[in-house]
Amino acid sequence: MDVVTMNVYTALVDDAGLFPPTSLHMDEALARNRRDLEHGSTVLTHRFLCPASRLHRLRDMDYCPRRIGLIVDQEEVPGFDDLPVDFVEAALPSGTTIDTLARGLGLPASVRLFVEVAAGRPGVDVPDGVGLKVRCGGLTAEAFPPAEHLSMFIKFCVEHDIPFKATAGLHHAVRHFDPSLGVDRHGFLNLVLAVCEAVEGRDPVPVLRATDVGHIVRLAKSVPEDTAKRARRLLVSYGSCSTSTPVEDLRTLGLIT
Repeated sequence: MDVVTMNVYTALVDDAGLFPPTSLHMDEALARNRRDLEHGSTVLTHRFLCPASRLHRLRDMDYCPRRIGLIVDQEEVPGFDDLPVDFVEAALPSGTTIDTLARGLGLPASVRLFVEVAAGRPGVDVPDGVGLKVRCGGLTAEAFPPAEHLSMFIKFCVEHDIPFKATAGLHHAVRHFDPSLGVDRHGFLNLVLAVCEAVEGRDPVPVLRATDVGHIVRLAKSVPEDTAKRARRLLVSYGSCSTSTPVEDLRTLGLIT
């Protein structure tokens, strides 16, 4: 694996096995996380994404992941000082500022907050040390944002140097049509390359819309090292319910060995 490839794909995929559509039981999800860690793919962060409401169940298990991303899904966030939580992800309530949300959570300095906002150009102030989160799909066609909206979000983060995470819908590397939902699914490789395009001052929309696998692979192989570094500093990671498919896709495309 060359230097540029390492910069682009290293620690890209968070483990969202507890979430739909995979929706593994806690013991199954933790067993998979453990196997992934033993296999040691550099594409995976091995960060285990866990809803706050299921943290008590995680504590009951014999195995604890080495990294945990806590997803706020209830009003009261339980204490987690005994767990290796490095990220907390929370939706922004209507009428609340990010600063108010951050102060209310009172996270330790070692834990970074990522606030979920709608795709588009966020009309919010983002305090230093806080990142954003964007949803790229879901269980219905309406949950998939248009490429133009995702592009506006990416450009906002690049312009303001705001790190962000992505979640949902990014099931494969390259954009493709899902007949079960009647919608084009965004590709995680399209997303990575769209950030690279924005870093270099170009419009991300054409790359987000691209479905030509050969074209996408050629673009991926031509990303300059400095661009890759900045793009991945901004695109921190994305959550995937499958931890094997992203690795298999990148291998099939010849982008990792």
